[in-house]
Amino acid sequence: MASPVIMVHGAFCGGWTFDAFRRPFEAAGHLVQTPNLLGHGDGALVAGRSMHDYAKQIAALCRACDEPPVLIGHSMGGLVAQMAASRAPISRLILLAPSPPWGISGATIEEAVSAVSLYALGPYWLQAVEPDYGVVRRYSLDRLPRDRRKALYGRMVAESGRALWETLNWFMDPFMTTNVGPVGVPTLAIAGGRDVIHPPATVRQTAARLGGSCEVFPSMSHWLPGEPGWEQVAETCLDFIADESRAAA
Repeated sequence: MASPVIMVHGAFCGGWTFDAFRRPFEAAGHLVQTPNLLGHGDGALVAGRSMHDYAKQIAALCRACDEPPVLIGHSMGGLVAQMAASRAPISRLILLAPSPPWGISGATIEEAVSAVSLYALGPYWLQAVEPDYGVVRRYSLDRLPRDRRKALYGRMVAESGRALWETLNWFMDPFMTTNVGPVGVPTLAIAGGRDVIHPPATVRQTAARLGGSCEVFPSMSHWLPGEPGWEQVAETCLDFIADESRAAA
């Protein structure tokens, strides 16, 4: 029987991130869950949420599965997945353009800028932060046509400033909220060669921290679950799941 799969979306997004990406997994017999992280869709409820809150939510879903699931996370959801994997039994961990954990410095100017740019909002860690179309257009949905980009942006919601602060400004977090280490399960990280938010050099560091491997899709950017080429990303994930299943048999 195919393992259950839980897919965790990134900042400002929702389970709809995986509307297309989930289909090959379901066709292969996997029961797929694509939950919305706590508070997403309601700015009043998302403000103040910690990455710890998100990780607890996903860990609880993992424990509720009949068997340890495959956990897949995109972008900030990749960091949530890393944290959840240390709190609940999973069978495999797959990270798509993941935000790095505590202690891993970015490899590009864009990563450094993103870590400080939100301070223009004031004490943003107390707020619900709205998505910015300019940032989304340049760095996240940059390989999508304008109409598709606009449609996805229209579905985006406010994100917890606290969660963003814990992710982007980990070096100022005395609680080391996002600190993780090897999770003891087969781990695969996937990077887009054109991604400047979480570029291959940073994703490789994350994979190494977790004791996993990294694969790079040179022509792809940050929106790995939905930009052109996503089918090959899904196939790579399914191959990784199948290979590890055969190895365990």
